[in-house]
Amino acid sequence: MKAAGLVAFAAFFLSGCSSDQLIVLDPKGPVGRTELHLIYLSVLLCAIVVIPVLAILVYILVRYRDKPGNKALYQPKWDDSKVLEVIWWGIPIVIIGILGVYTVKGVHTLTKPPVKNVNPITIQVTSLDWKWLFEYPDQGVATVNYVEIPAGVPVQFELTADGPMNSFWVPQLGGQEYTMPGMAMRLWLQADQPGTYFGSGANFTGEGFAHMRFNVIAKPQSEFNQWVKHVKDTAPAMTNDDYAKLKKQGLSHVKSYSSYPEARFRKVIDKNGGQYMNMDQNKNDMSNMDMKH
Repeated sequence: MKAAGLVAFAAFFLSGCSSDQLIVLDPKGPVGRTELHLIYLSVLLCAIVVIPVLAILVYILVRYRDKPGNKALYQPKWDDSKVLEVIWWGIPIVIIGILGVYTVKGVHTLTKPPVKNVNPITIQVTSLDWKWLFEYPDQGVATVNYVEIPAGVPVQFELTADGPMNSFWVPQLGGQEYTMPGMAMRLWLQADQPGTYFGSGANFTGEGFAHMRFNVIAKPQSEFNQWVKHVKDTAPAMTNDDYAKLKKQGLSHVKSYSSYPEARFRKVIDKNGGQYMNMDQNKNDMSNMDMKH
């Protein structure tokens, strides 16, 4: 509880004293909770070092200050203590080891679906100047500056950029992941309950950077299916000309599309000098590498 208090105290003042900026400490999914536990652990381990060091500093300033009649021990030729060296080197090494083990263990779990008994969905994300494009390969629809997901279902976001490098971040659902031209980064997220979650670009990209915000709307599976059907029935299809307009530098309102050009996400990666590989391709390549070796 003390660690949680320290994190909340620091985040409060670093966020400009605005309570709505503490959402990173209010996770709504398994990925966000895992990362919050790592934050608590980091703060606790740092406190084990910082608090005693500050206490010793205060003690030294008071005990050894220059004042009449100070009887503090004076040893001008003292220069070494094996016990102290073991303490001030040993404790940080142990702390770094503990933090490293838990960080590697926690981060490794985030490379897989948060839950195993639910079929995940994939959403392909392209960061543009200054807007976000979301495409649903399985559902065949696309959106701009908002994304809807089924609650309780793992979502694999495949991320790239067709413009400056950016960073995709939904604080209550998990940590950020970079979007880079020519690359397809992957991020697993999941919302445990229906709700609207704040998302934004977390990497400065110029004049319109502050407007690169989007809502992640989590709905029950039945409502998500209805939303997909509604988009298919009412929204226009995205053409190559529509995408070319989106790619131009500028802001955009939220939009929906009933379809989009085939393999558009793959073509953007290939155009920017990369090579798109889906998860099945990655698994096959790794298997072939193992067999060769």
